[in-house]
Amino acid sequence: MTKANDARLLDVRNLEVTYANGAAAVRGVNLSVDAGQKLGVAGESGCGKSTLALALLRLLPAGTKVTGEILLDGEDVLTMKWGRVRAVRWAGASIVFQGAMHSLNAVHRIGDQIAEPILLHKKATPAGAKRKVGELLEHVGLPAARADAYPHELSGGQRQRVMIAMALACDPRLIVADEPTTALDVMIQAQILRLIEQLVAEQDLGLMMISHDLAVLSDTCDRLAVMYAGRVVEEGPAAEVYENARHPYGKALSAAFPRIGDTASRFAPRGLPGDPPDPSALPAGCTFHPRCPVALDSCATEDQVLRDAGPHHRAACVHAGSQLPAQPTAASAAESTS
Repeated sequence: MTKANDARLLDVRNLEVTYANGAAAVRGVNLSVDAGQKLGVAGESGCGKSTLALALLRLLPAGTKVTGEILLDGEDVLTMKWGRVRAVRWAGASIVFQGAMHSLNAVHRIGDQIAEPILLHKKATPAGAKRKVGELLEHVGLPAARADAYPHELSGGQRQRVMIAMALACDPRLIVADEPTTALDVMIQAQILRLIEQLVAEQDLGLMMISHDLAVLSDTCDRLAVMYAGRVVEEGPAAEVYENARHPYGKALSAAFPRIGDTASRFAPRGLPGDPPDPSALPAGCTFHPRCPVALDSCATEDQVLRDAGPHHRAACVHAGSQLPAQPTAASAAESTS
């Protein structure tokens, strides 16, 4: 097969995902990841991030309608036969799910769980798989002897390292990490993030990292895409999106976390009242306008598309081409809705 774009490891084009209950979880998403590149996908719970991740390897439940293209090394995952999809999982792309304790089988030793995809995809002997497991554990900073441990015998950070080792077991070119540091303390979180960065650089992998934490993504990734109500509403260089968001939602996410050394953000944190809309009952116009502190009257009726907001930076907002108007603090926003 001739590849549509030899430089693209992953190319998602106009992806639409609608669940059987009519919920439009992903709407017209376009994203790409190159080898050696780290793409962060940010947003609140319910914005479509995990649905996007599951769609990449056709892991969505039966009855879900998926349209568009998901090109992995130029081959469309959505049109693959099931045998080919099974071959691509683990070997072409793999996912590190959030909540390692719930992702690992509690009654099997971790070495056996890491070895399973190796035996299935690499056709290795049991002895060869065992050697590979030891190498993978040491690669993620665990002694090879820990292969005999059960998940409950490991700390949270160690279990997350096991999940990363498992994701690397079949030498995939793309890693999708869905909230890989959830529930970890800040020290272990930093270790896991540095480990992921190191592996991407050493093995020339592509990485899509999903999180609600814009600060973590800006520190780890090259580019950021902010999702809201199933759409990408802002994308651009990670530091630029975090420091100078041109969509009010991206700005609210960035301001939700106090910054070290910034007294103003500590004493007057900014917030965003309300929740993302129900994907089965989206509002008309710009879906963000009911929560937007700087919405215009036209936002209630006119949908917004991504437009230039700076070099390699785009935002789906009427204010994209200029500095956003000042937004209220969390306290004043709450008062205005009371």
